[in-house]
Amino acid sequence: MKPLTLALPLAALLFVGAAPAPRPAATITVRNALNLARRAETISLPLSKLPAAARQLAPADLRVRDAASKALLISQLIDNDADGKPDELLFQTDMGAKASKTFTLEPATAGPVPTTPNVTFARFVPERTDDFAWENDRVAFRTYGPNAQELAEKKDPNGTLTSGMDCWLKRVPYPIIDKWYGRHVNEKPFAYHTDIGEGYDPYHVGGSRGVGGTGILMDGKLFVSKNFTKYKVLATGPIRTVFELTYAPYPAGSLSVTETKRISLDLGSNMTRFEEHISADKPLPNCTIGLTLHEQKGEVKADPKAGWCRYWEKIDDSYLGTGVVVAPRYLTDYQEHRSDQKDQSQLYMVTKPQQDKVVFYAGFGWQKSGQFASAAAWDAYLAEFAQRINSPLAVSWK
Repeated sequence: MKPLTLALPLAALLFVGAAPAPRPAATITVRNALNLARRAETISLPLSKLPAAARQLAPADLRVRDAASKALLISQLIDNDADGKPDELLFQTDMGAKASKTFTLEPATAGPVPTTPNVTFARFVPERTDDFAWENDRVAFRTYGPNAQELAEKKDPNGTLTSGMDCWLKRVPYPIIDKWYGRHVNEKPFAYHTDIGEGYDPYHVGGSRGVGGTGILMDGKLFVSKNFTKYKVLATGPIRTVFELTYAPYPAGSLSVTETKRISLDLGSNMTRFEEHISADKPLPNCTIGLTLHEQKGEVKADPKAGWCRYWEKIDDSYLGTGVVVAPRYLTDYQEHRSDQKDQSQLYMVTKPQQDKVVFYAGFGWQKSGQFASAAAWDAYLAEFAQRINSPLAVSWK
């Protein structure tokens, strides 16, 4: 008797050995209304509003898949109110002009969340007085705390008295904050002022607003806070870092001003997002965002109707573009303030807080990083960034 042979179609044979694909818990659709390609857009999914099938999964078990490429995407959970429970799920995508994309949310059986060496990061830095520093794959920043203020007020040369924002010019995609401060501690003080191939800190803030520091403009004078007094880190990760800085009340004329900044930076962006919570014992006339002009040797350009301004200047052997972007609904005035006083020549974006809040973006592009070859390239980035914040992606799910 001949052995029995079963002839099965190839598709059936493949099916026998294949694990069934996880059933999607939700389908996400993202649409770009602009006739503009958008790179590294962060998509935020509020966990409490997702379909029931997604809410039944533990937030840590949610996976995001690109429906077209079938690839699992890097994602990050964020706990915005620090109650120990995540509030939103983030992922990133590039979007073509007038394009739409579809994504699926799947259970953890879809596979592990992908990882990347390029991340966002923020931390308090007690080993350099008490800086607070943050970064992503393109830019890094820092500002200054109460001990630095105390030293400055005692005329100690190690002190720093300013609520301005400092730029750290990096030209590598991986994190540098810990490494540069490590050089400061282990090699020589302020070693990060020397570029050994990753970038350096040549940017001067002093008493200026740096890149995106704020104040109250009254009768031609800008009233500003001193250094931050408290900090709270809410998130660091592959897509977004979030933290808060609180400032002591400060006088602005007859007003007593209170201020807290919620600051965030997304991977792939040159612009830090500032959510400014500012109020006073009487109605505030404005919240003014500053951009220092240093010795006024650079070039200013602005488009107040679109909501952006910039400064392009030479620093050492390269050029640096700095900028501020704010939605026009906040903006009431734009001024070029020129002064003979040190650190007081600045661009002013004068805004009107809405319910004691203003949202704006501030950042930079360094020519030596290879990101922006010219002032025109930096201008184009800011103009497109302004369009993007004024026309957010439409995100829906089912």
